[in-house]
Amino acid sequence: MIVSWLHKYLFALYPLLILKKMEVLKTVKEVQDKFISLRSQGKTIGFVPTMGALHEGHLSLVKQCIADNDICIVSIFVNPTQFNNKEDLVKYPRDLEKDSQYLAEAGVNFIFAPSEKEIYPEPDTRQFDFGQIDKVMEGVHRPGHFNGVAQVVSRLFDIVKPDKAYFGEKDFQQLAIIREMVKQLNLSVQIVAMPIVREASGLALSSRNERLTSKQKEVAVNISKTLFESKKWMDNLSVKQVIDKVTDTLNSFDELNVEYYEIADGYTLQSVKDWKGANYIVGCIAVFCGDVRLIDNIIYKA
Repeated sequence: MIVSWLHKYLFALYPLLILKKMEVLKTVKEVQDKFISLRSQGKTIGFVPTMGALHEGHLSLVKQCIADNDICIVSIFVNPTQFNNKEDLVKYPRDLEKDSQYLAEAGVNFIFAPSEKEIYPEPDTRQFDFGQIDKVMEGVHRPGHFNGVAQVVSRLFDIVKPDKAYFGEKDFQQLAIIREMVKQLNLSVQIVAMPIVREASGLALSSRNERLTSKQKEVAVNISKTLFESKKWMDNLSVKQVIDKVTDTLNSFDELNVEYYEIADGYTLQSVKDWKGANYIVGCIAVFCGDVRLIDNIIYKA
């Protein structure tokens, strides 16, 4: 009887014990003071920048970060400068308590959860020049988005000064932007790309999936299903024909509306005209499911 009670007590206490091992830092000074000490001990620092609303896709980044480094820090900050649609910013899901519990159980050492004033004590007026890679796809439909991404990620890198930083390949164009930013600013951080994590249905995991109704989720599965199917069309159809067929197929479903589908060089992100136009070819898509905007991609050649 006593043993049974003790088990129940320890089980209830377990989340609290885990949380005590993880620290939530709110200010730049806290991060800098803590990490100066850790670096002086020769610790390697891995960093996963997020906007919260965490899911298994984020967890895959966290797991790799923990495996590769002595210390894993995850930031949770909904960055206002990368939202060209202010309504989207307001609707973005926020639950720091839930996210903290999730990360504590995963074994994260630190969370950095700053206020907007901590990240931007003064307005960030920097303008980045990424050549053509931010002029296509997302860049066309979300003007200013990637400049905002570069602002916040470069700011976070300056605060944390990580050895490695982890990003998912679902945001394919963002990954290219961050790599270019690191190159331009001559930063020493190594960018580690991680594969897309999908639900059992094939739907790419996204924080935005929380806004889908159960019916919309069933419909949204057709995005990945159609992309996977399109790889079989390469032998018989041209690039343009594949683009048209993917677009027409998805637009035939109620609630789905393709914003763009581009087949591009995986390095330059510039459109290819035929399957021999590059050695690395990726298809990138943005689709509205109702009023929820979803992105995904598929590798045709690597």
